[in-house]
Amino acid sequence: MNRLLAGPLWSRLALTALLGAIAAFGLAPFGAWWATLAVLILVPSVLASADSRPQAFGLGWALGLGYFAHALVWIVEPFFVDPERHAWMAPFALIFLSGGLALFWGAAFWFAQWFGRTLGARTWVLICALSLAEFARAYVFTGFPWAALAQVWVDTDVALLLAWIGPHGLAMITVMAALTAGLLLINPGRALWNVAPVVFFAAAIFAVGRTAPDVAGTGQTVRLIQPNAPQHQKWDPAYMPTFYERQIEYTAALPRPDLIVWPETAVPVWLETGGPALDRIAAAADGAALALGIRRSEGSRIFNSMVYVDVQGQVAGVYDKHHLVPFGEYVPFGDLMARFGIYGFAANNGQGFSAGSGPELVSMGPLGHALPLICYEAVFPQDINGVSTRPEFLLQVTNDAWFGARSGPYQHLAQARMRAIEQGVPLMRAANTGVSAMIDPLGRVTASLALGQAGYVDAELPAPLPPTLYARTGDLLAFVALILLSFAVAASQRPGTRRK
Repeated sequence: MNRLLAGPLWSRLALTALLGAIAAFGLAPFGAWWATLAVLILVPSVLASADSRPQAFGLGWALGLGYFAHALVWIVEPFFVDPERHAWMAPFALIFLSGGLALFWGAAFWFAQWFGRTLGARTWVLICALSLAEFARAYVFTGFPWAALAQVWVDTDVALLLAWIGPHGLAMITVMAALTAGLLLINPGRALWNVAPVVFFAAAIFAVGRTAPDVAGTGQTVRLIQPNAPQHQKWDPAYMPTFYERQIEYTAALPRPDLIVWPETAVPVWLETGGPALDRIAAAADGAALALGIRRSEGSRIFNSMVYVDVQGQVAGVYDKHHLVPFGEYVPFGDLMARFGIYGFAANNGQGFSAGSGPELVSMGPLGHALPLICYEAVFPQDINGVSTRPEFLLQVTNDAWFGARSGPYQHLAQARMRAIEQGVPLMRAANTGVSAMIDPLGRVTASLALGQAGYVDAELPAPLPPTLYARTGDLLAFVALILLSFAVAASQRPGTRRK
């Protein structure tokens, strides 16, 4: 590897981008966590090949570009729902999104090169800077933490650490263990304290795997409905009745569950004019409660919503999506952009959808209080921690038809599983085209419907676990730990001239 990284800059950039693409194999649907770990172990060697701050920035940016381009290749899928209007934008979306997110990693490498005077020092600075960059990526400009490094662990016992330190804490100790292992790979005679993160990481994995609690059932049954409506047909008048009748049929099937969940925007009418449709759905449910994805309006404002229909067939709760998808559900300066023919994919009028008031619980009778998450909202752990009262379960309704049939839906499911572990509560998930699933508080899928399959699945609702440390502290604990580590690394640096 050192020989390959000794070539001209263009070859080093290309090799580093390739390494980034390999690292993304750790994400769903591949789940090759070892590939991500192997690439991270090689990062100190990449950093050692930089002769200046611009080179370090370029190598970090190339690593991020390869990683995010592979991880987010599904982002082109929405542009082919209406290809005549949008297909030309697909490659630009992937390039600009991947390249923009890679700037965070490039900045981390630049700072490491500037602040550290030895490879060991630069590596420890990079551990802090890269962890901070991932924090920033989750919060800046409404945040986009998709493909977070912690996601690679979702199919392993390592993911149970999410209940203690959250996704950013898990990402930080992953980076710390891998990069210090990379230092030892370059020079096994380095300071022994570089071994400490590897030992600590291994011990933490062993501990959480041995102490995982048992999960009980509630005895309550939930039906998750998956109509499998392709996005290009979902709102086509020739196909809409087929998908609607399909969901009515699944709703009426015996035996009756305690709750029936339809996916995001599954009801093909507006809430304020949809009385007859809601009455028919309630009649099909025949005494079972319902959670339905539906659109609603208030004057000129429109909302992506979920309603709870109680056992009497009455609308007893309404939740409006508050964390909207930029350029999907709304366009910044939308009325101005509309003059140039630029609209959000999901709403072809001016500003698009309006945001709800924020995360809030909806009482669902005997099942307890749910925290609704509409599609993209399951990506943001900080939003779930934004409610003052802990829910008994999380309820995600989503339309993953936008994400295609390759990596996007599986990555979205992985993030939903992470939210369940972080909070220690079950998560039920109804997805238009899949994957619909019941997820227990340890992130395990207890029942599911495959991607691209029409049908329904009845599953017992697991009981919640006691509140996790992450549920009580959110990202604060990991952030404080990162700041303290950064101060320790800064204090260890001897005075001297910064690197160019």
